[in-house]
Amino acid sequence: MATGGDAGREYQLVVLGASGFTGQFVVEQVARAAEAEDFGGAGLRWAVAGRSREKLEGVLQRAAERLAKPQLKSEVDIIICDVGDPPSISEMCKKASVVLDCVGPYRFYGEPVVKACVENGSHFVDISGEPQFLEGMHAKYDSQAAEKGVYIVGSSGFDSIPADLGVLFTRQSLKGTLTAVESFVSFKSGPEGTCIHDGTWQSAVHGIADQDNLKKLRKQLALKPLPVVGARLKRRGSVFYSNELKEYAIPFLGADASVVKRTQRYLHETLHESPVQYSAYVAVGGITSVIKLMFAGLLFLLFTKFSCGRNLLIKYPRLFSFGYFTQEGPTQKQMDGASFTMIFLGEGYSQGQDPQQGKPNVKICTQVSGPEAGYVATPIAMVQAGVTLLKEPGALPKRGGVYTPGAAFSKTKLIERLNKSGIHFSVISKPEV
Repeated sequence: MATGGDAGREYQLVVLGASGFTGQFVVEQVARAAEAEDFGGAGLRWAVAGRSREKLEGVLQRAAERLAKPQLKSEVDIIICDVGDPPSISEMCKKASVVLDCVGPYRFYGEPVVKACVENGSHFVDISGEPQFLEGMHAKYDSQAAEKGVYIVGSSGFDSIPADLGVLFTRQSLKGTLTAVESFVSFKSGPEGTCIHDGTWQSAVHGIADQDNLKKLRKQLALKPLPVVGARLKRRGSVFYSNELKEYAIPFLGADASVVKRTQRYLHETLHESPVQYSAYVAVGGITSVIKLMFAGLLFLLFTKFSCGRNLLIKYPRLFSFGYFTQEGPTQKQMDGASFTMIFLGEGYSQGQDPQQGKPNVKICTQVSGPEAGYVATPIAMVQAGVTLLKEPGALPKRGGVYTPGAAFSKTKLIERLNKSGIHFSVISKPEV
């Protein structure tokens, strides 16, 4: 079997789409990682890739100034390639051990990169929050990646490393059998407010509009339902008051629930571990916020049903999202003042008690917290996922393939790496033993 990510390649990491809004921050994180203990002494061999040399030079110049590392401009190579030009993407992949793909929406631009990585033996990491793309790549490329010894790891940004690894951390922190977890994510903004770049908005527009095809894909896969261990986790309402958070919450519409479910399926079917039920929610504040959100949500759903409506949503993100999504993205001050907290409420059974008998008798509360989610925490998570692929090959699954973060990294030290990098995993409370 061929082995992906050949250590003798010209570059250990290549940031594809480095001149994009998110890509520029990934570049900064790679520059920081290059000086961390993982690469102490020998240094990290890395490059930036994209369509425009001028823009890539600008990104390196900006990173050099922000990090006070003028050497970046001369030490980091530039690769010119285009997702729409398969030979150029293949050439890039031949030079890279790991490709960090920042070019979205992934439903339009992701597959050519996955295909080139599989064919040319380089590992792949993305930050997609698009379930149809993620699950479609698993269906199409998992066996090919396994044959090549290549690891394709999706959803390695805020979607969905905090949730996926947060559930694993909660399970590891409980002495007994964890059977169910609910997560509640809260976002905090500083005095400058906050917003999100419209690339995320575009992914959401196309994702909601294409729900029928996602359902067809899942039907074609014909996966058996995961067994329910312990008491069945009850679903909360579409809007509810959370006594735990003391504010209103709604189901989290990102990829977290589907990613965690895929991880739990892998851990159960491949490693024979007890599956954990999971539901994800997001805190939205008081009743005024709920009313605004419901109005915006109804408008969004209505417009996504028609092509002209989708075009309007994509053309005017600021208008239709009440200023929350913009074509400019957040300012540095907005990012500096923002943070996220994700609380995990778990329940299960103490050691020695049969999870199929009686009600859960232990509870645990854990937390994942970090800086601004989209453009600070996401680059941290992505880069540390790439570093883990490079540094811990022996702790990865035995076969290559298309994986969720939890499936790929459950036996690695990724949580430890994230803790050192600013995304913190902690236990808030657990049963006394």
